Amino acid sequence: MSRTIITRRHLLKGTAGLALAASTFAFASSAFAETTLERAKAQGFIRIGFANEAPFGYATPDGKLTGEAPEVAKAVLAKMGIAQVDGVLTEFGSLIPGLKAGRFDIIAAGMFINPKRCKEIAFSEPSYGIGQAMLVKTGNPKGIKDYTSFKDNSALKLAVMAGAVEVGYAKDAGVPQDQLVILPDQSSLIAAVQSDRADGAALTALSIADMAKKGEGVESTTPFGEVAGKSVKGHGGFGFRKEDTDLYEAFNKELTAFLGTPEHLALVTPLGFGKDYLPNKTMEQLCKGE
Repeated sequence: MSRTIITRRHLLKGTAGLALAASTFAFASSAFAETTLERAKAQGFIRIGFANEAPFGYATPDGKLTGEAPEVAKAVLAKMGIAQVDGVLTEFGSLIPGLKAGRFDIIAAGMFINPKRCKEIAFSEPSYGIGQAMLVKTGNPKGIKDYTSFKDNSALKLAVMAGAVEVGYAKDAGVPQDQLVILPDQSSLIAAVQSDRADGAALTALSIADMAKKGEGVESTTPFGEVAGKSVKGHGGFGFRKEDTDLYEAFNKELTAFLGTPEHLALVTPLGFGKDYLPNKTMEQLCKGE
């Protein structure tokens, strides 16, 4: 009759062996885990987040996903072998949290590239560069030109979109917080100006021009490129989770080869973008705040 004596030494050795085995299994599992890019290619589609901000990314009344960012994304992804794109509508301020939470895999919303955002997510090279404008009542009865108009007149209210760079621009220009009307989307900005809840609304020049076409009784101011003596020409790009390295690299490679080509310009010019809106800074410069 034999028996096994489990001493403390044997127990520790056994535990160490189990731990080593578990560690080896975990490493092997992670080594063979499917990446986001591999999954998208296998499934034939990928999810992109957008914020319904024309002309950057929006859904038409019949449900078509379009705008500069989705159209460029669709063209680039097709070159990567991913034929279908599923859009996930999200408020602008929730795009980065939604990406990081896995609700979608790419932000395609014309999001400006800046140092703060670069700390949270990875950006592609910019796909466009554009300045700012204000949406005002037709005839511009308050004589609004830019952010200084609000800084110099405490009676004026400025509508801005939650999570957008215009909130920071207003602060830089010296516009007090109590003069800001923070709203979730473009439709709310138009309505605020139309109803006199706000005297003006700030967004990129292209967005304001599009809003002026859609909204009754409103117009765009002349676009401007500086706030508080600094350039506010924004450059927008596509956002990725930092761990999705292969997806980011493959997308960026195709994007940089695509930008400025006749195919690219023919795609984005009808949306208000063209050769005059091509980027003049790199992602690295923008992430450094240059």
